[in-house]
Amino acid sequence: MLWAGRMRPGTFGILLMLLQVSAACEFGPFPYSVTGIVCRMTKPAALLLNQETAQVIQTAFRNAKFPNITGERSMRLLGKVAYKLTDIQVNDLSIEQSEVELKENDAIHIAIKNVTAFFKGTLTYGYAGAWFLQLFHSVDFEIESSIDLQINIKLMCQKDQVAADASDCYLTFHKLTLHLQGDKEPGWLKQLFTDFISFTLKFVLKNEVCNEINFLAQVLANFVHDLAANFVQDETIRLDISLASVPLIKENYLESHHKGLVMYKNYSDAFSDSVFSPSLLTESRMLYFWLSEHILNSLASAAFLDKRLVLTIRGEKLQELFEMEDTETQRKAVQMIFQGTSYNNSVAKVWSLAHPHISLQPEGTIVKSLVAVEVSIFPPGEESLSVLYMETEITVTIQAAYAEKKLILHPLDSRIEFKVFECAADPSGNDPSIRSFLQTVISVVGIPEVISRIEPALTSLMNSKGLHLFDIRNPEIITRKGYAIVQLDFSFPNHLLLDFLQKRL
Repeated sequence: MLWAGRMRPGTFGILLMLLQVSAACEFGPFPYSVTGIVCRMTKPAALLLNQETAQVIQTAFRNAKFPNITGERSMRLLGKVAYKLTDIQVNDLSIEQSEVELKENDAIHIAIKNVTAFFKGTLTYGYAGAWFLQLFHSVDFEIESSIDLQINIKLMCQKDQVAADASDCYLTFHKLTLHLQGDKEPGWLKQLFTDFISFTLKFVLKNEVCNEINFLAQVLANFVHDLAANFVQDETIRLDISLASVPLIKENYLESHHKGLVMYKNYSDAFSDSVFSPSLLTESRMLYFWLSEHILNSLASAAFLDKRLVLTIRGEKLQELFEMEDTETQRKAVQMIFQGTSYNNSVAKVWSLAHPHISLQPEGTIVKSLVAVEVSIFPPGEESLSVLYMETEITVTIQAAYAEKKLILHPLDSRIEFKVFECAADPSGNDPSIRSFLQTVISVVGIPEVISRIEPALTSLMNSKGLHLFDIRNPEIITRKGYAIVQLDFSFPNHLLLDFLQKRL
């Protein structure tokens, strides 16, 4: 028996892709040394995502392009019987159960049980019997099947990113029945075709469905990579999330290690002294992200080079800043600095003179930055006048949290050291009251004001990448010397995968 027909344009490409996947990426003798980001997904998360497997399998069946099946067989006393099955497609599909198991250093084993699938199409057959008797006929058919699937998905490196190989795929048929024109009790001739076709039909279904599953596995791996790459990119600043070592499959978790180098115009980033070790992460939560201190420092450098660390304050916000307390000392200092000019005719500009230095410690994230502050006034009918300029080295410890789909940054202790201080009201700099007042303004109001601007900006950025679509439960941001760990449980937005499959296929 032979079969031939339509081959989807991507089928040959899949074969080439599998050859490429088989070639592992090259890593150095100490791959963890260049690890900037680690993602660990534990078995509970894998079990949760396995609930979405039914959508992938249904898509695989419906998108499989089944070829025409032709065959011919000689029968004693009856002559030759030839047949052709065309326009084979899935008419209905249901999945009873799906299970997932992580096999250490091997693969993700998915067992899908009791898949009930109905196929439909057209059967054309010709019978050239003895005594020159001929019979040709064309009828619609329906194939009723009960199938178990076993898929072993291997994770590997292809072009420096995670690739999924699902070519290890098996279909076990518990039932395969051919019905012609709706007849559930076919006659001897129809039963004859069932016997002829059964073996070839099983082979074709297995081949095309498994090819489609393998194709979808790679598509989904690319989808996850693109989703992650988009999440860590904002305009001209992005992170290189290419792999730093081969993905790991353990009994209780999956883990991938990424370089995490910052890429921004001509900015050059290098990293070779990571402190990551698998023992730093546990298995009690569903999802873990390990982040190197180096990444945060590099991002701060890129933001500085991109001139993002600039803040302008005017009007009511400026008034709130300088009138934090109603005291004689405060009123005197404000009068001296602003020279009687209203806040509506004044502006304060705050910017970083150098890229901030970030240190991750058990007590929190320590940010050290050299900041310039300039206050200018605009007297009516006169040119603008700079009435205050100062350069201060600010060190502040921040603890971060995520709740109600918002990033929360809580400043703890802070230290302020004046490097340059120029005030038009005190040219000699001998009046300590103004400097003392400004130091209080910066620590009590200024730093919280800057952080209050950063919180919604970062939250908005993360939500623009789709973070708000996930139901994140009990997230924790833990800092240690040289690294941070984000650990959480989550619910997967099932429409995300379905929408993607519909758009992609």
